[in-house]
Amino acid sequence: MACRRKPRQRLTPALIGSPGSFTELRAQEASTEAIYITALVGFYEYLVAEDLWPDKLAKVKSILKRRLRRVTPLPPPFAREQIDKIISYVRASQAAATTEPREQLRRLRDRAFVLTLADTGLRISEACRLTTGHFDWPERRAQVEIKGGRQSTVRFSDRAVAAIQAYLVLRDTVIVPTGMRRNALPIFARHDDGAGSKLLPLNSLGARKLVDRAVVDAVGAEAKGTVTPHSFRHYFVTVVLRASGGNLKMAQRLARHKNISITERYARVSDEEEDRGYHEIFNEQKPGKK
Repeated sequence: MACRRKPRQRLTPALIGSPGSFTELRAQEASTEAIYITALVGFYEYLVAEDLWPDKLAKVKSILKRRLRRVTPLPPPFAREQIDKIISYVRASQAAATTEPREQLRRLRDRAFVLTLADTGLRISEACRLTTGHFDWPERRAQVEIKGGRQSTVRFSDRAVAAIQAYLVLRDTVIVPTGMRRNALPIFARHDDGAGSKLLPLNSLGARKLVDRAVVDAVGAEAKGTVTPHSFRHYFVTVVLRASGGNLKMAQRLARHKNISITERYARVSDEEEDRGYHEIFNEQKPGKK
């Protein structure tokens, strides 16, 4: 018995784009919907390859792209305890005096950079671009060009400002910049052999190495790569949310997120917090509870 094919003209891009075509899929999780859409595209590709359907894949994919829900990934997990250890380590490192001025200078810079990342939420590129001219020292704030070319006010903690100033005071005695305006000097400079006696701004690669070194020194070699410069931005937003009782608007403003939906991604509690919350609700003895 011959297999009877349905008329090809019934399978059209217009059918795919009709309002009712996605009704059942909308009841599924966004990730499940994406799997079905991938299978559907594969089916159409097969039809075109076998010359069973006109080549309208570009139009079909365009329709599906508009219909498909976006799956917003959660921020990558970060180890809060490790970052706390790193902060404690760099704060204590000021007492570790060395006989080599440049090594002491590097230690002070690393301390100032880590505290800046942790207490401002600056992105690595934004921190590397900081100059002395950006700062309003009495107000403990700086005008910074952030992602998207926008200008924003960034507030600095007392400990971050103190660390930056201690670094700059020592730097002025070790390196004498030439041909640069005072307000154009980089806040964070390179102190590697390649920089020599020049006052060159720290770049993103050097900053990542700085963070890796702090991770290894504070936590151990096995932790290298588990904490990145962006982990400190996650840390900053989480600290603000916890201290403000989950004030998303405040966290959004301080983190300089253009869209509050980005901030909401950081508001998800960790499994550890969920475990603790569940235990406090159901397992801890309360007055009047048997």
